Amino acid sequence: MLHSKIPLAVITAIGYFFATQSSFGIDPQPRAGDPILSLSDSQLSRFETGKISFNEDLTVEGGLGPIFNQTSCGSCHNNPIGGAGNQTVTRFGFIGKKGGFDPLAELGGSLQQAEAISDECAEVVPPEANVTSLRVTNSALAFGLVEAISDEDLLANRDSQPEAQRGEAHMVSNFEDETDPLHVGRFGWKAQVASVLTFSADAAQNEMGLSNRFLPFDNAPNGDEDLLANCDTVADPEDSPDADGFEFIDRVTDFQRFLAPPPQTPRFGMQGETIFMTIGCAVCHTPTFTTGNDSETEPILRNVSIHPYGDFLLHDMGLAGDGIVQGDASGQQLKTPPLWGVSYRDPLWHDGRFSAGTFESRIRGAIAEHGVFGSQGIPAAEAFASASDQDQDALIRFLGSLGRAEFDSDADNDVELDDFHGYSDTIGFRSCFGTNPTPDDPCAIHDVDQDGDVDLDDFDVFLLAFDDEPADCNGNGVVDMLDILLGEADANNDGIIDECQTCMGDVNGDNTLGVNDLLAIIDAWGACTDCPADIDGDGAVNVTDLLYIVGNWGPCT
Repeated sequence: MLHSKIPLAVITAIGYFFATQSSFGIDPQPRAGDPILSLSDSQLSRFETGKISFNEDLTVEGGLGPIFNQTSCGSCHNNPIGGAGNQTVTRFGFIGKKGGFDPLAELGGSLQQAEAISDECAEVVPPEANVTSLRVTNSALAFGLVEAISDEDLLANRDSQPEAQRGEAHMVSNFEDETDPLHVGRFGWKAQVASVLTFSADAAQNEMGLSNRFLPFDNAPNGDEDLLANCDTVADPEDSPDADGFEFIDRVTDFQRFLAPPPQTPRFGMQGETIFMTIGCAVCHTPTFTTGNDSETEPILRNVSIHPYGDFLLHDMGLAGDGIVQGDASGQQLKTPPLWGVSYRDPLWHDGRFSAGTFESRIRGAIAEHGVFGSQGIPAAEAFASASDQDQDALIRFLGSLGRAEFDSDADNDVELDDFHGYSDTIGFRSCFGTNPTPDDPCAIHDVDQDGDVDLDDFDVFLLAFDDEPADCNGNGVVDMLDILLGEADANNDGIIDECQTCMGDVNGDNTLGVNDLLAIIDAWGACTDCPADIDGDGAVNVTDLLYIVGNWGPCT
């Protein structure tokens, strides 16, 4: 660790070095919604172009409708763009007295499109339906890597599971295959889709009403073809090539295919993962796969170790299922949702039944739901319920690491000055600097190289992850945060060295702490970001700031 009395010239050189590169070969993990690291310029261009299409609101003239659920992919996949969301759609069907499920396809089933281009074209859940279920939006993060897992590895993992908890592979075909081979489905709540392109084409038609080369027709409202003829104003297929020869479904496929996995911080070593394995969660939530080496897969997606914490298989969830039969998936079966990114996912469960509240309340509810009658998750749910409070808390902390960005002290999916100095109940990099955290300590999010200490090696990566331009307010060639770590005074812990603050609390800039500053504080009262009246930098203007003015009343010195 560097000493605070290193000569200025050396500190300046160090500051420049840390501000411009990582000397230890460690890159920050991509945030949720970021592209895979090391994409080529061409691939990154495809990702960015696809992201524009993913967020594009379709118009009626462009092929929207006549019935649809949303006007863009990003309207549903919005936490972050490409991730999960809190939007729901409705599935419906009919179960007769003798059993058997009828999706009521002739009445528009089993998916209801809740919106329409006009009231006359609207679709409703038909009165014949006696079973309905909500479906919350799944995440599309790392879809290309999931697609690249070989069928053989997914089936081998299935065969390794205990018989009582063994999942079933949903074997489905892809739209783009010239022949009709079956693949292990891996996308959707019923694992009903195996490829990203098929997913894009299916969602384009069924969620936005955009007919395309694989599904060259629009859905008839409640199956009424005459009504469709009156409502469909654009010739099918509506998805046509752009100036470069790519269709909408190709563009959004590129975006989803190159999305990075959500981060995991710390990357390994938490006690809760050991408990996760011990009590049986990992039987279905498989921690790790390595993608295949298929020559048709883009090289950057091959032979990559990923940690989805999901097996992409169907499991019987008993009374916690959705009652909807889809393909070969029964009404009780659901695909194991990958847990990467679960830390920021709200709501949870296929129908979003666990929402709002805290992460802990949502995750405890979801774990308990595994224990309902008929569920293959009963053993794991019972093992969790029988675990000590300490072990339960450790497991929940581990699940909270799945999606946590490195250095993100306040868990808002960015790295800013707040994450350096910390405030309220968060622990910033500065507070952790020089400590020796274990993976279970709060400071572990700042020990990025996981060598057991938070030091300048980690600060090197912190600067790479930092979302703003690091300040150098005194112009000495060293970023202020490094100055502070090396001993420069920052009495109010706001990440700004004191020599740059001529008079802390002088809100109106008259070089006096007085009534005008009090009035400015009262006027700015409440939550705020980077406002001068927030003297202690805690993200709120409150009585603490007011008392500072009173306690230091008079001319600035």
